[in-house]
Amino acid sequence: MSDNPRIGVDSYLEWLKGEGIPTVEDFGVDLFTVDTRPWARLGVNGAAVHLKGRGDFVSMFVLDLAPGAATSPQRHLYEEVLYVLSGRGSTTIEAADGRKHTFEWGPKSLFAIPLNTRYRHFNGSGSEKALLVTTTSLPAVLNMFHNEVFVFDNPYSFEERMGQSKYFSGEGDFIPALPGQHMWETNFVPDLAAIELKAWDERGAGSKNIMFILADGTMHAHISEMQIGTYKKAHRHGADFHVMCVTGKGYSLFWYEGQPDFHRVSWQHGTVFAPPDQMFHQHFNTSPTPSRYLATAFGSLRYPFTDSKRKSLTGGGADGLKQGGVSTSVKLGGAQIEFEDQSPRIHALYLEETRKAGVEVNMPAFR
Repeated sequence: MSDNPRIGVDSYLEWLKGEGIPTVEDFGVDLFTVDTRPWARLGVNGAAVHLKGRGDFVSMFVLDLAPGAATSPQRHLYEEVLYVLSGRGSTTIEAADGRKHTFEWGPKSLFAIPLNTRYRHFNGSGSEKALLVTTTSLPAVLNMFHNEVFVFDNPYSFEERMGQSKYFSGEGDFIPALPGQHMWETNFVPDLAAIELKAWDERGAGSKNIMFILADGTMHAHISEMQIGTYKKAHRHGADFHVMCVTGKGYSLFWYEGQPDFHRVSWQHGTVFAPPDQMFHQHFNTSPTPSRYLATAFGSLRYPFTDSKRKSLTGGGADGLKQGGVSTSVKLGGAQIEFEDQSPRIHALYLEETRKAGVEVNMPAFR
């Protein structure tokens, strides 16, 4: 019998240890304060961010490009969705036939890398750094194949993932569905603060959102908005939804069913958190402007991948779109707590926080 049998191996964590970059682990993280160090694979500084609710399939990295810097050419068999925290630059993506797509990004841009295409990121400024955060399916892929060469040096071309040329210019296709499930298909969104959102009243008080289909991927992304003086209804779902503030500021409460106390995370642009599996959470806007947040995960509205995502995002099976379980009351078998069923402490706390912030509450359900 071996003295050191290899059991319980996490191939992703083994790989990460060999990359030599810092790893931040917490419930919530201010991405602007993450310590980054030289990352030989990319040729720029980087760090890994592991949130308490990141789940089994998803990881997050911060890329820190010095003024005028560029990443080394990359290609890999996992998906990634990138959000620009600060700085301006460009990304060049090269198809298998040699065609190149280059697009310029700035603060609050969102884009995806089509699967297994060659690409590079360039910082366009000679005086300011660029900070990007990327949500990836690397843990799922590395743990599935546990072969680094297969993941990072695979010649196969997924030509269908490139999509239309207009998807790299900031244009896209609107795909109407039910409220909360309207989609915008593209590869690049120039500014998440400016994109038009659609009403999703089921989530409460003037709520809006749009779902993204990025590079026809399994990675999920959506953006939601809360109006001034409002907050969302509480809900729960499986792990791995990485939630990042885009505009405004506020806080979120977290608790497991039956727990008397709340865990709290205050947020502003650059704050990210991931609610752990089936932990109720609720988002509150205390800003004098609307607040928007981006959520990224593994398992999209088009390709849910897991039964948990299918129930959360579509509310049912593969027989067609239904209202998502995350916006259906727990009393009806869903995962949402309606305003009339929430703890009275929740609204009382919001009244106190908005009073301190000088914001007028605009919650018709409590008038």
